[in-house]
Amino acid sequence: MSNPLSVAALNQLFLEARTFNTWRDKEVTDEQLHQLFELLKMGPTSANCSPARFYFVKSDEAKARLKPFLSDNNAEKTMQAPVCAIIGNDMEFYEHLPKLFPHTDAKSWFVGSEAKIADTAFRNGTLQGAYLIIAARALGLDCGPMSGFDQAGVDREFFAGTSIRSNFLCNIGYGEPKELFRRSPRFDFDEVAKIL
Repeated sequence: MSNPLSVAALNQLFLEARTFNTWRDKEVTDEQLHQLFELLKMGPTSANCSPARFYFVKSDEAKARLKPFLSDNNAEKTMQAPVCAIIGNDMEFYEHLPKLFPHTDAKSWFVGSEAKIADTAFRNGTLQGAYLIIAARALGLDCGPMSGFDQAGVDREFFAGTSIRSNFLCNIGYGEPKELFRRSPRFDFDEVAKIL
């Protein structure tokens, strides 16, 4: 049986964690990005389909390629962040199911079913993007997930000739707490949840 996490861990992952828009000038190493992936890949997806693909935009050259496709309010903070992850979904994820889900012919569930492919890729790829955020926070990193970009442009620039399509972006690094907005309100349990 698992034991509940400490209050300190819950604070780091959820209760005191924030979305950052400004960043300290401190490197996120390649080793940290590998550690991040080793954690997030363990999160569950349906039939272990794992459709998310992660492009970690870190170099000045790669950031320059990304910048034209960012909305005005996202461009500056993304250029300042040590890393911007492009979370994409591989629309041919099912080709890997013989490896990832070998005990049955799961690939056949998807071949020729474009709607099922799109639905499964989006749902599970988004889950994996959320695992990225939690894994980054667990490693002591801060995140700034965002929409606000030209998806078609990012797909042309970074995923041309592949079956990957962008989903969302997430800046990763060490956030500057002095620049945080006041935390936005959240729902109370009874407003959005029921126990049936």
